Amino acid sequence: MAKNSKFLGFYALVFFLIPFSVLAVDADTRLSDQSGTLTGQNIEIASLSVETQPVLAKPLPKRANFEQEEASQDARHVADWIVDSGNNRGMPFVIVDKIGAKVFVFHADGRLRGAAPALLGMAVGDDAVPGIGNRKMSSIRPEERTTPAGRFVSYMGINFYRKDILWVDYEGAMSLHRVVTNKPEERRLERLATPTPLDNRISYGCINVPATFFDKVVKPAFAGVMGVVYVLPEVKSKKEVFASYYDVE
Repeated sequence: MAKNSKFLGFYALVFFLIPFSVLAVDADTRLSDQSGTLTGQNIEIASLSVETQPVLAKPLPKRANFEQEEASQDARHVADWIVDSGNNRGMPFVIVDKIGAKVFVFHADGRLRGAAPALLGMAVGDDAVPGIGNRKMSSIRPEERTTPAGRFVSYMGINFYRKDILWVDYEGAMSLHRVVTNKPEERRLERLATPTPLDNRISYGCINVPATFFDKVVKPAFAGVMGVVYVLPEVKSKKEVFASYYDVE
């Protein structure tokens, strides 16, 4: 009987030990699955999570509003870039199209205030002669009389003759002002009135506009505020003059 009891005790011990060993192995396996590679179910859930992420719509480009005013492609492209990029920093702005001999004045948000023909520097070119702002006008040769291209922070001021003008580049003595008519032989009013821009190159570099346009459009736009004047290039590319320029698609 004692011998049989020993055998019964042995089998009972084996019966209880084996399941606990198996359970321990199964538990280790489950822990390994959780801390190791993802299961098929987890991969499926992760895929669903990625697929259900909302797709953000690309914002529509902002554009200048020329209304019904005729304008060159260069003027339109630069105006759109100004508005879309905010390059004018919330200020009113002006575009001077030298090739088209035309000036456009805009509200800060890109709405057109007005446009008019303009007289420009006699010489073709996008750069100013160094130090030209300190020279007497009589010393400036015809080939030096350019209207420089670029971006200029501008403001209303007074010139040497006590006339109110829009200073475009004070250091370079370049301004936008009422058309000068003290030399009848230059026929400046007649040049402004012709439909072609080919006879609009007559000034020393300043931008001449009709007096009514200056008084009713330019002055109100810059009354008590600064603005930006963009003079478009006629030789260089837009990117060369405006480094951050891009086409608005």
